[in-house]
Amino acid sequence: MRRYLAVGLDAYLCLLAVGLLVRSCLASGGTGRAIALLVVQLTVLSFANQVLLTMAVRASAGKLIMGVRVIRLPDAGRPGFRRLVLRWLYGLLWLPLQPWRRLRGPAADGGPERPAGRPAEPYEDLAGVRQVRRSDLRSYRAAVRGRTD
Repeated sequence: MRRYLAVGLDAYLCLLAVGLLVRSCLASGGTGRAIALLVVQLTVLSFANQVLLTMAVRASAGKLIMGVRVIRLPDAGRPGFRRLVLRWLYGLLWLPLQPWRRLRGPAADGGPERPAGRPAEPYEDLAGVRQVRRSDLRSYRAAVRGRTD
């Protein structure tokens, strides 16, 4: 549930910021210009939040508020730029099409292609990263330190 609330917070914060920026542009140009500006600003803010902020602090703004961190699998390390960009593109391009796939019928129920032998896990995405609670990550690190000592 925390993941979904974090995604909702991310969307809300991004739309709020863009709404405040576009409002000043509506008076200076036509509707087409305002819509194009809105799309560009949404894309830039989404990239900054989902990729750059996640690289810096392991979480987007919504995930920080909800106490969720993004880790690389299988070593629970910090995800790299490439993985975060793939994850961002996946969320931006593939996820919004899922309601359409569900409406088309049972033939579209198969998810995205997965490499052979990799089970579908509920908290994993295609970029090889996972979202975990911050407290669970601290407990995991403490357990790993205890094993190596």
